[in-house]
Amino acid sequence: MVVHKSPTCGCCELWVEHMRQAGFPVEVRNVQNVHPVKQRLGVPYGKGSCHTAEVDGYVIEGHVPAEDVKRLLAQRPDARGLVLPGMPLGSPGMEVPSGQTEPHTVELVTSDGSTEVFARH
Repeated sequence: MVVHKSPTCGCCELWVEHMRQAGFPVEVRNVQNVHPVKQRLGVPYGKGSCHTAEVDGYVIEGHVPAEDVKRLLAQRPDARGLVLPGMPLGSPGMEVPSGQTEPHTVELVTSDGSTEVFARH
């Protein structure tokens, strides 16, 4: 997995650690502007987050849980990848000491760029 992120983003580092703990080898590429990467990989407008990853031909946008990435790789759908827009509290890398969480939905980006629900957390 290759993760493109800002060099100063702490929550991105926490997500990288989440992925490593789940068994993913992760290469981090610190970039000043992640938007060209998002465009190249086909992240739909309005579905962005603070970091963008590539794994086995798929894009993973944002704080997607490792379990969802593993399911994507096991199922191998004809799709661009997964997105978790924004930075929802309680998602991997966005945990807070109080344990507060926000419901969040991971979306599958289909090959035509539309999205559909992949997982709810």
